[in-house]
Amino acid sequence: MAEYVLALDQGTTSSRAIVFRRDGTIAGQSQQEFEQILPAPGVVEHDPEVIWSTQLAVAREAMANASLIAEDIAAVGVTNQRETTILWDKETGQPIGNALVWQSRVSAPICEQLKAEGCEDVVREKTGLLLDPYFSGTKVKHLLDLHPGLRERAGRGEVLFGTVDTWLIWKLTGGRRHVTDYSNASRTQLLNIHTLEWDDELLRIFDVPRAMLPELVPSSAVYGETDAALFGCCIPIAGDAGDQQAATFGQACFTQGSAKNTYGTGCFLLMNVGDQPVASQNNLITTVGWYVGGKATYCLEGSVFVAGAVVQWLRDGLGLIETAAEIEELSATVEDSGGVYFVPAFVGLGAPHWDPYARGAIFGLTRQTTAGHIARAALDSMAWQTCDLLDAMQKDSGVPLAELKVDGGAAVNNTLMQFQADVLNTIVKRPQVSETTALGAAYLAGLAVGFWEGLHDIEKNWALDAEFHPVVNMEHREEQLAQWRKAVGRSGSWV
Repeated sequence: MAEYVLALDQGTTSSRAIVFRRDGTIAGQSQQEFEQILPAPGVVEHDPEVIWSTQLAVAREAMANASLIAEDIAAVGVTNQRETTILWDKETGQPIGNALVWQSRVSAPICEQLKAEGCEDVVREKTGLLLDPYFSGTKVKHLLDLHPGLRERAGRGEVLFGTVDTWLIWKLTGGRRHVTDYSNASRTQLLNIHTLEWDDELLRIFDVPRAMLPELVPSSAVYGETDAALFGCCIPIAGDAGDQQAATFGQACFTQGSAKNTYGTGCFLLMNVGDQPVASQNNLITTVGWYVGGKATYCLEGSVFVAGAVVQWLRDGLGLIETAAEIEELSATVEDSGGVYFVPAFVGLGAPHWDPYARGAIFGLTRQTTAGHIARAALDSMAWQTCDLLDAMQKDSGVPLAELKVDGGAAVNNTLMQFQADVLNTIVKRPQVSETTALGAAYLAGLAVGFWEGLHDIEKNWALDAEFHPVVNMEHREEQLAQWRKAVGRSGSWV
């Protein structure tokens, strides 16, 4: 009997694959970074073929690293950078241009136009999302507007749209399955989260033909099989969820009010709000968390566009460090940020500000400022942005959060996690398996094929690695928070 599940975790800056055992521990893994295409300020693109080739390569390598063959794998789960928009030719499978990445602000003018036309309220009410270039709807419209005749071809079903999960499942099945799960669909601005169907009024607003949309499927179900040529034999593809929803599932946030924060390229705070959507009054978004067992679970979400990506910028843009891991050592050369505040609004600000015209800024520089202070301020920015999110989330939910589960690459940084506990005045808990995004995809796939029997198996697997308790002076915290918010205000509406 197959004793492993393979998770494909296609992220913004890298593709990774992880093989999990039944107890949720890692048997083998592989990861590859790939190129970020930056044709203009605020515009971010990826090559869809590179997304696919790197994802296939790491899947094969992860299995090889675990000394496994396809027959050892019970199922494949897919999780992905969300909102990133890909169009391709149905007949040839060739992408039409580059993927427009979730960070890209290229469709900001379309958002402004739709707001001026009075579309914002209906989009917000039906989708739980804001009219912001972050989401897929305006990205699809931008691409269809850009290429003459493309909308007509899409209307005939000759051109397909998908987020990255849809693209990967299409490629994995040799073009036989064009699907997306409800969690990813809820990020497109085209899904009515109340009816859980593609919505005709929304399709008219964004001028997107229905014929190009993928089939809606549960987050945990057998969608098809991998093409036999890819891994040597067919493997069921049985799990699909957007990366942040998958991480929330992987963190076993199954009870209403439970929450997690992922520190990846961006920062994403999600709270389970139960089986009915909760409308935010504080500029958060409402999203489908997952659809399992015939029922949707909804979440409130706050999204920070640049979190761990600020460390990449210190490495690649400024050359302050040679590897991302050096950030903790450099920041440890100083006691604190020395009054320096770094607002990493490289592509605008996400929740709760939603300002696509903000830009990055560093405040409080003096002659005494060192590279260590800038590194520390960069780390602190992840915690401060999360603080803004949690403040809005607690107002919306009416629930004071007693603890926050954390994951993602930067969650291994103890200095950052302690600072996070301090600025939130909340206990922060880090699990032993920090790769919870991939783990969530594995759990969804495994549940569909009976590898795990139910949610109780998943809860049983969750194990604590470290716990951080707040120790900060509250008066000092309030002074720092006021300075942070002053810095955010000054970075806004820059362009």
